[in-house]
Amino acid sequence: MTVRRLGAADLAAFREIRLEALAAEPAAFASSFEAWSVLSDAEWRSRLEKAAVFASFDDTTPIGITGLMPEPGPRMAHRGMLVMVYLRQVYRGQGRAEALLAAVEAEARARGVRQLELHVSAENPRAVRFYERVGFVSVGRLPAGYIHDGREVDEFLMVKRLAGLSRV
Repeated sequence: MTVRRLGAADLAAFREIRLEALAAEPAAFASSFEAWSVLSDAEWRSRLEKAAVFASFDDTTPIGITGLMPEPGPRMAHRGMLVMVYLRQVYRGQGRAEALLAAVEAEARARGVRQLELHVSAENPRAVRFYERVGFVSVGRLPAGYIHDGREVDEFLMVKRLAGLSRV
């Protein structure tokens, strides 16, 4: 198992695993396959630059992805959003999701991020349990966080403190 940060040379792997995630688990993401599938190479590169994107590989095949989106501005620089979390079904339960999260946490700490945040579908109890198991706590519910197949889907906002002052 290899987990590494993706760079400009990994554009094809990024596109492959991100589109796979959106196609395989459409209800789990606020983003859609349709919106991402029409992005230009420049837009894909821009998304790689905005977020620190990590992928898990089985040999040279990407099988999982996640990213860290730093919050803008100096007063929120201590916060980062966990985004694009996906792992192929067959690889779940083998520690690969934890390895992806560990890579993001290491990147976050290196950037001075003290708090990771994420939004997860309230209709995805397996994901919620995973996040709780790795130290995230739910701090609120966002009604109608996104629309999927014409339906409003609530999201939980979850937080994990990375440094000393754990108040949640």
